[in-house]
Amino acid sequence: MSIILGIDTSCDDTAAAVVENGTKILSNIVSNQTEIHKKYGGIVPELASRRHIEMIWPVVDEALKTAGIKHEGLSGVAVCHGPGLIGSLLVGCSFAKALCYSKGIPLVAVNHLEGHIFSSFLEEPKPAFPFLALIASGGHTCLYRVDDFRKYRELGRTRDDASGEAYDKVAKLLGLGYPGGPIIEKLAQDGNPEAIDFPRAYLPETFDFSFSGIKTAVLNYVKTIPLHSELRTLNSELINDICASFQASIIDVLVKKTEWAIRKERIKRVILTGGVAANNELRKRMKEMCDERGSGIFIPSAYLCTDNAAMIASAGHHHFKASNFAGLDLNPQAYMPL
Repeated sequence: MSIILGIDTSCDDTAAAVVENGTKILSNIVSNQTEIHKKYGGIVPELASRRHIEMIWPVVDEALKTAGIKHEGLSGVAVCHGPGLIGSLLVGCSFAKALCYSKGIPLVAVNHLEGHIFSSFLEEPKPAFPFLALIASGGHTCLYRVDDFRKYRELGRTRDDASGEAYDKVAKLLGLGYPGGPIIEKLAQDGNPEAIDFPRAYLPETFDFSFSGIKTAVLNYVKTIPLHSELRTLNSELINDICASFQASIIDVLVKKTEWAIRKERIKRVILTGGVAANNELRKRMKEMCDERGSGIFIPSAYLCTDNAAMIASAGHHHFKASNFAGLDLNPQAYMPL
């Protein structure tokens, strides 16, 4: 049996969790920084790292208390050491190394993308190997073939903006606020997804993604629309249609690329994870596609799709079992392919 403390400070959420045997969540604490960054329309890395410094110990302490575990009861500490914002990663890695050194606890290092993959093992039913994994978030949009633990093959990745990044940027140019994903999803519910024919960058020769074009298409479309003379803003009905049409473009590409991968790799198990996977329309469309193809679809609950430390602890369990320990000279990396 293993009891792993997971720590994730890869972006703007300070997260700590305790997980038993890689599957049972004993605690999962996340301190969100949305109120700090929303006034800027996006994450300010310096402010994020400073907030991590303030919150890392209280969050870890709360995770241990909620789980009813003391330091001596831990089998190991799993920390996300990349990819992510380097200043934020430094806080989590430094704290984890200090804790392991002072308490004599083994340390394991986890790739953030690997953590997202193993979020699907924290709930029932669990996928069997091999499977395809689509990770769609604010910083990443990647498609992998997963044959076993530490046996990952990248099929495609974004060439420019990640899907979640496109949501945030479009929300900002429309003046909707931050974070963009939940706002656009909500407004899209009252819009017509066929109102505007935004482009789909299918890139049929590859499994790669590209979302910078849709962002530019929305900007160019908005420039052609006369604004209200008094408020100088777009009317709400048009905003809803823009959001619905933009979202349809993003989802069409994500679903179609996954469908192509199912056909090419001949694997009929798919996991969908990452912050964008919390989007209900994407979850619905992906399930419909998989059902039509007779493929199993595994989508974690929304709180496990967004950044959290339970997924880091889950992946960390497998590193611990394999005695794949990290040294106290562990350094984070902003860019780290899986």
